[in-house]
Amino acid sequence: MTAAAGGVDDYLPGHGDSAYDVRHYDLALEYTVAGNHLSAKATLTAATLEDVDRLSLDLHRLHVSKVVVDGARARYTHRAGKLVVHPREPLARGREFTVSVTYQGNPTPVAGIDGDAGWEELHDGVIVAAQPHGAPSWFPCNDRPSNKASYRIEVATATAYHVAANGMLVEQRRGASRTTWVFDQPEPMATYLATVHIGRYGTRLLTTSPVPIHAVRSGRLARRADAALARQVDMMAVFTRRFGPYPFSQYTVVVTDDELEIPLEAQGIATFGANYATTDWQSERLVAHELAHQWFGNSLTVRSWRDIWLHEGFACYAEWLWSEESGGRPAAEHAQLHWRRLARLSQELILADPGPQLMFDDRVYKRGALTLHALRLTLGEQSFFELLHSWVADNAYGTVTTDMFLEHVQQHAGRPLGGVLDPWLFAGALPPLPGS
Repeated sequence: MTAAAGGVDDYLPGHGDSAYDVRHYDLALEYTVAGNHLSAKATLTAATLEDVDRLSLDLHRLHVSKVVVDGARARYTHRAGKLVVHPREPLARGREFTVSVTYQGNPTPVAGIDGDAGWEELHDGVIVAAQPHGAPSWFPCNDRPSNKASYRIEVATATAYHVAANGMLVEQRRGASRTTWVFDQPEPMATYLATVHIGRYGTRLLTTSPVPIHAVRSGRLARRADAALARQVDMMAVFTRRFGPYPFSQYTVVVTDDELEIPLEAQGIATFGANYATTDWQSERLVAHELAHQWFGNSLTVRSWRDIWLHEGFACYAEWLWSEESGGRPAAEHAQLHWRRLARLSQELILADPGPQLMFDDRVYKRGALTLHALRLTLGEQSFFELLHSWVADNAYGTVTTDMFLEHVQQHAGRPLGGVLDPWLFAGALPPLPGS
């Protein structure tokens, strides 16, 4: 009998279990803002990938009171962020099963090599910013990007607060003092992209086409936030033309009253701090960046964190495309500028495997974008954008790797392009841009 595996991604040791896949998460949350108290029940519908006699879930610090597997109480241990469940009977490979976990406590972010991530208290509310390891801060999960699942998220909290979460709001039940919000997220989603936002917000519908775009912000910030997001609709039009149809049923942008170190993306949602409610280029490019992640990161999600350039390089290049298409600096000028900047920096980073300490290094973002620009110069305009469309369409809602991208490029081009791409992806020294 094979026991459940430990960590399955060497960038996040101790997270995830390769012995099973979760197919659906049903999360029922009751949250009190004052005191940061969460009471919850999570029901996971899953299937084994091998014979197992125990299951490992990721859950950070919260207190577990009950675990049920297929309707029967199960023994469990919970320590060091791992909830290990022992079903009454072993589960054979290919077996579908459900696990329900009842738990409560005061959620806190999860520490990691790149800082804390997950459930975070604001001055008056909550955000969840889970990339890459923070999902266990608020629900038990199989925390690896290669395991995507559908979600139902139900949140009950004081009526004075607005709730935003992944997917469509399908139900809202108002009680005497609390309101329950129910969201349905049918497209598969990685655990780190699951999110909840709770705050004293108002909403504004920016457009209904091609999908509803909502701005969620407080009255205090409404004017500044709406000005900062004024070009969001145009960005959507550019990206749907360049990448293909927007992959989800709606898009929501949350602007918190608190300042945040960086903007954050989740599936169908982007979050900006009050400090980003400006109309300068640095804020505008990040609005474009987070929107582009809906294609590159959320619909197409890396199978392993070593391939993070497939998220960040593409989103960074989307900034340059937006600049080019909106009357700003052409992508070629951005490429030359950032090539010169990277050329002055250390050359040890390997884009296709930067290591856990450098996975969010700015060189991953910019070198990834330069890799795409080099490919654009090699293929030509029409062929390059046809490639982006087919890459997105062929892998929609799935997981991707660098090897998959290289194979896709070769099939699209009809010839090997390793001589162009390999130096960008697998060597430390910065290659010249084609034609330089």
